[in-house]
Amino acid sequence: MTPQDLEPIVTVALMAAQADGTTAPEELARLKAAVTRLGIPDPEALVQRLASDKHAIGDITGRLTSDEARRLAYQTALVVVMADGFANPAEQKFLASLRTALGLTPVAIGQIEESAASIATAPITTAVVPAGGGAAAGDAGLDELVLQQAMLTGALELLPEGLANVAILPLQLRMVYQIGQHYGQKLDINQVKDLAGTLGIGAAAQVMEGVVRKMVGGFLLGGLIGGAAGVAAGAAVTFSGTYALGHVAKQYYAQGRKLSTDDLRNLFARFRSDAETIWPKIQNQVQQQARNLNLPSVMGMLKQ
Repeated sequence: MTPQDLEPIVTVALMAAQADGTTAPEELARLKAAVTRLGIPDPEALVQRLASDKHAIGDITGRLTSDEARRLAYQTALVVVMADGFANPAEQKFLASLRTALGLTPVAIGQIEESAASIATAPITTAVVPAGGGAAAGDAGLDELVLQQAMLTGALELLPEGLANVAILPLQLRMVYQIGQHYGQKLDINQVKDLAGTLGIGAAAQVMEGVVRKMVGGFLLGGLIGGAAGVAAGAAVTFSGTYALGHVAKQYYAQGRKLSTDDLRNLFARFRSDAETIWPKIQNQVQQQARNLNLPSVMGMLKQ
């Protein structure tokens, strides 16, 4: 890996974030801002080039300097695609084109693809098991559940394996599902995803930035994109998002799903602000939890 690998890898991640073909203008603006924070000075020109050049993928991957960089570019794209759910047909087509452009064989990336798909498609209808033990059925128990799941998802951001990020959304969705069950709501995965999506959970820009910082930052000379600091910041963001999502879900389902979109978003902002004041008090616990986690244990958690 060399510093010149940064821009093509960020570009591949940006393409992965838009591969489903449904990027809204607001999300595109967030993606451009994330690209800037990742060290690319003119995101507008990059986005315009990708939109106008159907053959850009070959030019971009051709600038990678080593087999290691090519494998990392593919893994980064795979995690970005899978981190908000299983790849749809457009995303699968993109990944296939990327594999070809990178010259990667099924043998080279088959295991990571299989693991990513297994994590991304984990069922949400099984009971969440809080990291700190069982929670009682009452509101206080749900508060503890939300806190423990927020800490767990924050810890996943700190793991070195990029695939750990794919587990964050399934765990968040399971938490929401269990909260809904507590309040007598009969939910399917689409209803749970709709609530998370309304609040920006799993948004492409956030996923892309976090994954690139984790998977690329530590390899580049001098930490050009703030590898360690960026990953730590990502843990705080994920903790806050999960915490706010859980508490919004509590109010939403307790009130029979009658809150408006504006109400939900205002609540989310309020609870996220609360979470930001909690984070410094539990940051060391999250770091300790991350030291006791690994990818196999995370995959086992999703099978419970």
